[in-house]
Formats: sequence, structure tokens, C-alpha cells
Amino acid sequence: MPSDHATPTLVLASSSIYRRQLLERLGLPFATVNPQVDETRLPNETPAQLAARLALAKARAVAHQHPGALIIGSDQVAALDGEIFGKPGNLTNAVAQLQRMSGQEVLFHTALALRDGRDSREQVDAAITRVRFRALSEAEIRRYLAREPAFECAGSAKCEGLGIALLDALSGEDPTALIGLPLIALSRMLRAVGVDLP
Repeated sequence: MPSDHATPTLVLASSSIYRRQLLERLGLPFATVNPQVDETRLPNETPAQLAARLALAKARAVAHQHPGALIIGSDQVAALDGEIFGKPGNLTNAVAQLQRMSGQEVLFHTALALRDGRDSREQVDAAITRVRFRALSEAEIRRYLAREPAFECAGSAKCEGLGIALLDALSGEDPTALIGLPLIALSRMLRAVGVDLP
């Protein structure tokens, strides 16, 4: 996109406050739309495949509402030995997830999709973050969830908040990926379609 043309509308296909806050870091105006996508895992789908499919599905789901826009979709899947941990939704599920992950290394697959409504081209990328949880007692888990009920987060913990105290270590190429939107990859995608960053 030549620099003398206006930047197309940017749309984040997500209702996540965390993804919105991350995207705000880039200083670009954008809209948010809840993509209303069925997140059910398909038979034999790996965690990485699930995250990538859902990221793209979210971007495509709002494309008709914003023709000509750049649409961002993202999805995160936490996995331990092939077992997937989605959003717990309630205290009981969150306690069970954290008990299962206690003392274990969990892989967080964060997929990103950018759909260019001007020509229907799509870019998809992913980042993996390795998270090692401390050995957690049930009392620690319940104290944490009482203070920070992370029921809408895959893996039941917010690393950007008090959840960091549950961890022994984490590693990955992009620190924003674990929060839910890999900004390094997104910046690369946006530059590829002509958006000036910074």
C-alpha cells in the first residue's frame, strides 16, 4: 500500500480486553467485533492446528461486516501432553486445570491471522510459549483464584497479573504472545500490507 493512501480500517476480531489492550500499544486506530465462532476442537486436531484454524475463522467471521478492512484474528490453546486446556469458565474448572498443570511445563500456542479485505489475502503465524508451573498446593490455587479469577483465560492464570507468582519459568520469542496477541508477528504482517510501523 503506497504511503500516500489512507490506511484501511483495522478491526480486531475479538471481545478480549487483553487483546484490545495489547493492540493499543501499536498506536493505530481500530474497531473491535466479537467474531462469534464455534471453538469446538475437530477430531485429531493438534493444539497448534486448532489455534491456527480458530484465529483464521475469527478473522473471516467479521470480514463481511467490514469490507476492505484489515482484520485481525487470534486464538490461544494451552496444552500439556496433548491435553488441551481451554477457558475454564468457573472456579471448579479453574482449580482442576491448575492442579493438573502444577509442576508441569505447558505449551501455549498463540495463533494470529490477518485478513486483507482489499484483496482477500490472508497471513497466518503462530508463537509458542513454554510455561513451567510451580508445584502448587490447593490452598495456593484457591487463594490465587480468589484474588484473580482467571476464568476467561486458557490455562486459568494471567501471567501479566498475579498469575506470574504461580510460575517457575517461561520462555518464548514474543512476550506478548502469552497474553494473547503476538505483537511482533502482527507488526510484521501489518508492514507486509503497507502499514507504517512505528
